[in-house]
Amino acid sequence: MEQVLQQFKAKVIAAGACKTALRIRGGGSKDWYGEAPQGDVFDTREYRGIVAYDPTELVITARCGTPLMDIEAALAEQNQMLAFEPPHFGAGATIGGVVASGLSGPRRPAVGALRDFVLGAVLMDGKGDVLHFGGQVMKNVAGYDVSRLLAGSMGTLGLILDVSLKVLPQPFAETTLRFAMREDEAIRALNTWGGRPLPLSASAWHDGMLTVRLSGAQAAVNAARQKMGGDEVQQPQLFWNALREQQSEFFIFADAADRLWRLSVPSVTPPLVMPGKQLIEWGGAQRWWKTGADAAAIRATAEKAGGHATLFRGGDKQVGVFHPLAPAVAKIHRHLKNAFDPSGIFNPGRMYLKY
Repeated sequence: MEQVLQQFKAKVIAAGACKTALRIRGGGSKDWYGEAPQGDVFDTREYRGIVAYDPTELVITARCGTPLMDIEAALAEQNQMLAFEPPHFGAGATIGGVVASGLSGPRRPAVGALRDFVLGAVLMDGKGDVLHFGGQVMKNVAGYDVSRLLAGSMGTLGLILDVSLKVLPQPFAETTLRFAMREDEAIRALNTWGGRPLPLSASAWHDGMLTVRLSGAQAAVNAARQKMGGDEVQQPQLFWNALREQQSEFFIFADAADRLWRLSVPSVTPPLVMPGKQLIEWGGAQRWWKTGADAAAIRATAEKAGGHATLFRGGDKQVGVFHPLAPAVAKIHRHLKNAFDPSGIFNPGRMYLKY
């Protein structure tokens, strides 16, 4: 792999000298996410493979071009998993793209976000230098945790070469329950259950039905099921996989004018009044909105609730995919970009059009 690294370095140095934009790309499964990609394709898939995996230490280290399916298969052999349930959005998903996009699945409110599982990373910056951050243990960071900063950076800071992730054992038992509830009832129930010692690991409300997943020890799952009631869902993994990969009916666009917005708000936020259809996840904290409503109105609604809104799929990206930053935060973003990528060659404009 050293030869591949030298090829990567040569390409980065040449691009920096000519101010040529590089579009970092693995399997391309998330090309649609964020602002429109720009520049020459920089394919990372040649740099692949699991570098280290010790099931007893609950840590796996892999190169950026490693297929996500390969990592999940290796973990499954040891009854372990990436607990944040990263969406694939396509068979070609790579671990580099998983970290760069920063997306987490249905289990996120129970275990934490992707960034909480990043222990260390190796990065190639805009000068072609290879930088090491973090490590392979939880208490190995002094100062600012740059490795976690890379989670969700959309490849704008540099080329993620290697990443070390904490993994967790698969739960001993799981069951999925369904309840007929109005939106306000579902939000209230989720927040009530969230304050109790119940093994909740996922939730989803849509069209008058609340679905929740219980995960953990068999005794804990059985006890929670008796307390909560509800109807047991058959073949629950099909439901949660379809939700994670956005293949369920809600995510199918029947109206060309519709766009899919992702609203992040406090979990206790009461029902938001806007035209369109809604699906609620993460105990009430993540609200998917399929609507043709004006972007400014959607973002104003999210801000009023104390949250923010992201244009996830569809629509005109000129309105801005990610929620506008406060001036002070935008300044930090620019300084970070300049520090790691002074020539501005890595995925320019992928998060915000100016940088």
